[in-house]
Amino acid sequence: MEHQIRVGVDIGGTFTDLVLLLPDGSLATYKLPTTPHDFGRAVVEGVRAMLAQAAIAPDRLEEVVHGTTVATNTVIEHAGAPTGLLTTRGFRDVLELRRIRSPELYNPLWDKPPPLVPRRHRLEVAERIDRWGRVERPLNLDEVERAVERLVAAGIASLAVCFINSYANPAHERAVGALVQQRFPSLELSLSCDVLPEIREYERTSTTVINAYLKPTVKRYLRDLEADLRASGVRAPLLVMQSNGGVMPARAAQERPIHIVESGPAAGVIASAALARQLDLRNVLTFDMGGTTAKASIIEDGQLSQTSEYEVGGGLSTTSRLIRGGGYALRAPVIDVAEVGAGGGSIVWLDRGGALQVGPRSAGAVPGPACYPGGGAEPTVTDANVILGYINPEEICGGSVQIDTERAARALRERVAGPLGLDLLDAAYGVHLVANSNMQRALRAVSTQRGRDPRGYTLFAFGGSGPIHAAGMARALEMPHVVIPPWPGLFSAFGLLLAEVEHHYVQTCFRDARTADLAELNRLLAALEAEALATLAEEGYVRERVRLRRSADLRYSGQSFELTVPLDDGPLGRDEVEALVERFAGEHERTYGHRGAPGQPVDLVNLRLVAVGQAARSRAVGAVRARSNGLRPGASRRAYFGPRYGRLETPVIERAALEARLCRGPLIVEEYDTTIVVPPGSAARLDRLGNVAIEVQP
Repeated sequence: MEHQIRVGVDIGGTFTDLVLLLPDGSLATYKLPTTPHDFGRAVVEGVRAMLAQAAIAPDRLEEVVHGTTVATNTVIEHAGAPTGLLTTRGFRDVLELRRIRSPELYNPLWDKPPPLVPRRHRLEVAERIDRWGRVERPLNLDEVERAVERLVAAGIASLAVCFINSYANPAHERAVGALVQQRFPSLELSLSCDVLPEIREYERTSTTVINAYLKPTVKRYLRDLEADLRASGVRAPLLVMQSNGGVMPARAAQERPIHIVESGPAAGVIASAALARQLDLRNVLTFDMGGTTAKASIIEDGQLSQTSEYEVGGGLSTTSRLIRGGGYALRAPVIDVAEVGAGGGSIVWLDRGGALQVGPRSAGAVPGPACYPGGGAEPTVTDANVILGYINPEEICGGSVQIDTERAARALRERVAGPLGLDLLDAAYGVHLVANSNMQRALRAVSTQRGRDPRGYTLFAFGGSGPIHAAGMARALEMPHVVIPPWPGLFSAFGLLLAEVEHHYVQTCFRDARTADLAELNRLLAALEAEALATLAEEGYVRERVRLRRSADLRYSGQSFELTVPLDDGPLGRDEVEALVERFAGEHERTYGHRGAPGQPVDLVNLRLVAVGQAARSRAVGAVRARSNGLRPGASRRAYFGPRYGRLETPVIERAALEARLCRGPLIVEEYDTTIVVPPGSAARLDRLGNVAIEVQP
């Protein structure tokens, strides 16, 4: 069977990873340094190089799937476009008031992050729509025009419009949109009725503002990337990974960049879910450690964990409702991922008290770890792992990156070991342990902090640095099993090839579930489905290749938060509504340990729809074979495993050498894209799918 020729491209903080699916089903991999001043340059160079190596003409490529951190970095670095906000009179300071939450309860000096739109660029107009969608005060378009003129004169490049209760009646926002398109065609525009037609004024305003803030940057990046690919002869469509694990056309991502803020982390979780199904594993914790950050997620009973609200721009990026206030609220479907600033490139430093710290600042791709060619003067986690003997002291990535052990030793000695009065090996091992401790925060955030015992889960470790730290992390969390997939350093790029095109839709209705007008509910559902089918039809998906999944957000009357439960296909009748309410009661009992009394009022808050465009040919890549990279590691080298074991002569082998037997640690498995460390007391073998399975001893 001939496979569809597709390439997945994942941009990391240090390396850009590419995976090419070839016609014969084999998988070509490529890794090159990220170009932080022009992320698209590494993408185009990598695609050109891979196609040339495979002797494939650029116009034969059928699909480019891209995972990007451009949106995330734009918010974190406050590098978005000058943005203005037009809102209902009396709601100018919604972005300032937020939800009165602090992520640091006992820190009186903590200050909330500044709004993405300063107050001088937040203007009010006199208009009012009530919660039922009735116009209480008409919109004055002359007043709107004067306000927009004022914002344009102040230099804004993007405008967010968020009127009170526009989810119930978008007429006023639509009128503003028509005026802006006519009078100010160069101004980027985001209407809340398009971005997020839901209740909750702060979340809706914040999400719309983030969309407007990102739109010019993301649009410019994706347009330039598409143009550069076309100039290289690539005619394939460009798809972008969404935060929810689906992909969307680049054109749609340009209009709704809020859906790609967590684009990068999602791909690795998608790949993990596919591998877990192949291994018949129901409960998995994923651990993705790259050059800048470490990400963790949970797969429970074979299902991804998803949520509809999270914060971006905080310290520990998480979807937990218990840790809020440190970032900017973003309400959009997202795979549940916890992220910390700890990666191979994380800089090691001493605080004012002389305590050893790792990250969150990273050396990134430029200048990179001290041991890399042209690397920086500050030591990183990678430098410590070189000193410990875990990473090849001469070269990595098949010889494409040379390693300077002396530079790594000098940086670590001058910045850490000397000031602390430690032996170089002990200092390096301390860095390794502190990095592990930081990354355990992410794993605990998705497990123990949510009532899950990690000892009942298998740890999937990947990313360029993840397999180095995986066994030590598992031992600390008392997790007995670790799985390292093939091509772990490029695993997220592999996940890009598995994702399908998805669009998510939502409409607030806010009615008593049992007494709601069924004709109105069915009309709202039909409108969502019609919009979804029209969008996918424009993207080339006929009705037979579209799958629709409906759900609804419900809560007991008086509660502040909803639970999302599946909604059956077909028209809604009273029996279907009662079944929905019972489904909600069961979910409430599973989540909170109890259900309401019989007959207790239940609010139907939102209707949701997920529309999936299914490719004409299967996207499955389970039979793909990895090409040999020709790497021939040395027979052994000395590696340090802490004061308990000291420095041991450690065999260095290829993954294929594990096929015939169970190998006990200490052991190092060297590959093109990563290094796997099996410490003393643990053992490794190769399973039927080519994964390295590590049995971890306490």
